[in-house]
Amino acid sequence: MSIVKLDYQLESTSEAPSAKALGKLSEAKAASLYAAGPGYLAHARRVLKNSTFAEDDEHVEAERKRLQELAAANGEGADEYADLGDEPESRELLESDPKQWKDQDHYEVLGLSALRYKATPDQIKRAHRRKVLRHHPDKKAGSGETNDDSFFKCIAKAFDILYNPAKRMQFDSVDPGVNDDDVPSASKKPASAEEFVQLYGPVFEREGRFSKITPVAPLGGADATKAEVENFYSFWYNFDSWRSFEYLDKEANEGADSRDEKRYQEKKNKNERARRKKEDIARVRALVDQAMAADPRIKRIKAEEKLAREMKKKGGSRSGTPGNVTPQDKEAAAAEAKAKAEAEAKKAEEDKKKAESEKADREAAKKAREAAKKNLKREKKAARTVITSLNYLQPEGQAPSATIIDNQLTELDAIMDALEPTVVPDMRKAMEAKKDDREAVKAVVIEWAGKAGKTDLKGFA
Repeated sequence: MSIVKLDYQLESTSEAPSAKALGKLSEAKAASLYAAGPGYLAHARRVLKNSTFAEDDEHVEAERKRLQELAAANGEGADEYADLGDEPESRELLESDPKQWKDQDHYEVLGLSALRYKATPDQIKRAHRRKVLRHHPDKKAGSGETNDDSFFKCIAKAFDILYNPAKRMQFDSVDPGVNDDDVPSASKKPASAEEFVQLYGPVFEREGRFSKITPVAPLGGADATKAEVENFYSFWYNFDSWRSFEYLDKEANEGADSRDEKRYQEKKNKNERARRKKEDIARVRALVDQAMAADPRIKRIKAEEKLAREMKKKGGSRSGTPGNVTPQDKEAAAAEAKAKAEAEAKKAEEDKKKAESEKADREAAKKAREAAKKNLKREKKAARTVITSLNYLQPEGQAPSATIIDNQLTELDAIMDALEPTVVPDMRKAMEAKKDDREAVKAVVIEWAGKAGKTDLKGFA
């Protein structure tokens, strides 16, 4: 590096016609100057390590790679949206009308359908930022797409609701993405305590999000103690829910300025919220009743208590310790309760199969009767043909009177109507088998009339 000196004489300010002094220069003072900046640090590093420029560059690159690896190991620098997932955006979602925001799934709009009420405020904030970066109208305009900001408005509304704690509580109360009716069937009795916990655990975890009191009493495991089971049911029978339904309130008619009309709508909304709240309380109570009736742990606890009373009555346990129940006693009681529960589950399954079989038989019989009813008209016509071909059972050459014809046809219809539809074909077949014998056909008709409870037969007397 070389320094070049140039001789240059500045013009005197007094010679410049427009020059004018604006003030006096401050007095010169001595000050300390400190070396700083990347250049000085690099110089100091080379001096301290007695390294060349090339060696220092290699050192800087190695340190940069080390810091990158350390950041990657600590999870820094990774995709900030990795925990949110990347949900596909359907055409229907992208064409959402911002005016219909009450009918929209705001979690779906922000791409949080998988998390829903479990999403943290930070996740909601990051999900909103990602959607804004993807759907901002300026970005669409720059890419040549139609500058339609409808979905962008939906994103803004979804964030406004979900990031506000009060508004989010209102939406979570009626979240369409959480099916509160998805509970085990009351007719399905768990065969074991493990199956019971597996079936009902997720249900009460989902319902627990509405509790004003936290933490929510857990369902417990298959081997939960009496105190844990009693604490669980005591909590849920006194469950206090913060769930509200004002999100479903209806607005007064657009443009309505009448104060009375607005008050009327507010009163209707209040009554509707109270009705929904009452129904929800009843629903939770029914769920707890169903769980308690199906809980095998209660039977195990009762069996253990019964065994303890018996041991106390006898003056001691099986191990000989008066008044105490040993672990062996508990195991025996648990085995007994388990065997009893399995027997009850087996019997319930057999009863269910039997009921299903009986139901299938009833349905088959019903279908047969319905089919026979449809064929009844045809059966009647065939039976009348037999009677007509035999001159209405009158002697050869003797014309039957109108009264005889009317009586015979009317009574024949009445007999067939009184019989079970499934046996009518049997009567018709019996008549056709004797169609060449008047007296035999007459006897068949009288026989089936008796089966149908018809004894007063004027036409066939």
